[in-house]
Parts: sequence; structure tokens; C-alpha cells
Amino acid sequence: MKVIFQQDVKGKGKKGEVKEVAEGYARNYLFPRGLAIQASQGNLNALKDKKRREEKQKKEELARLRELAEKLEKTEITLRTKAGEGGRLFGSVTSKQISQYLKKEYGYRVDKKKIQLDEPIRTLGVTKVPVKLHPEVTATLSVQVLEE
Repeated sequence: MKVIFQQDVKGKGKKGEVKEVAEGYARNYLFPRGLAIQASQGNLNALKDKKRREEKQKKEELARLRELAEKLEKTEITLRTKAGEGGRLFGSVTSKQISQYLKKEYGYRVDKKKIQLDEPIRTLGVTKVPVKLHPEVTATLSVQVLEE
């Protein structure tokens, strides 16, 4: 019997897959637990429509992130903080501070985890910070740290 998996089933199939399984297994285990539905023509068409919508959504999201990356490339943010002798900061500038500044000043929602600072910024000056918005989209943000 052909079924469409609604959830991942270990050893049998992943969500959205169409597979052939034993009829008893389908009727007694998969269907009652809502793990799969029968692969009728109507259900297969619904699955195709759902996949098409998801693909369209992914493309729109990727386009939106590419647009944001272009904006971030042109943006130079300026953070002011206390510093001591030799341009060393008291404390540091973290990805969380950069994320909050982008949201407050420009309205860009960038998760702090996407800002790839190997270690917090501890010196005055301009630092180029990579921002990985998507596996295919990476932007470079200029962060200028000035003395308060």
C-alpha cells in the first residue's frame, strides 16, 4: 500500500515522502497514530501543492535576505564606548550589542547568532564583521567603535 508520511518514521520514511509499506502496518500502526495517510490522487495533489508553496516561500525568503545583505553591506554602524589608554576598551562590543543597534537604529532584525564575531571587539577603530543570514547569503558589516 502506498502512503504519504506526515511525520518522520525511523527506518521507514521522512515527512512528505511517498513509499510502499505493508497494508497491515499502514492500517494498524501508521494511520491510527497520524504518522501517514493513504496516497490517493487527491492527497498526492495536495502534497504537490504544499511542496510548491514551500518552494515559493523559500525563494521569497532568500530574495528578502539578499536584499537585507545589500543594505547591511552599505551600512556602517558607530558604537561609542569607554576606552582606556592605547585604544583598549573597558569591556567589549559583542554581537548582541551590534544586533540591538541594528534593530534600534535601522529596524533590521538580525539575530545575534548570525553575526559571526570570533571574539568580542576590544579595540577602537573599524572592524569588518561577517553576518551569515542564510547558508547562501553572507554580508560584511562595518562596525566603527569610538571613544565615548
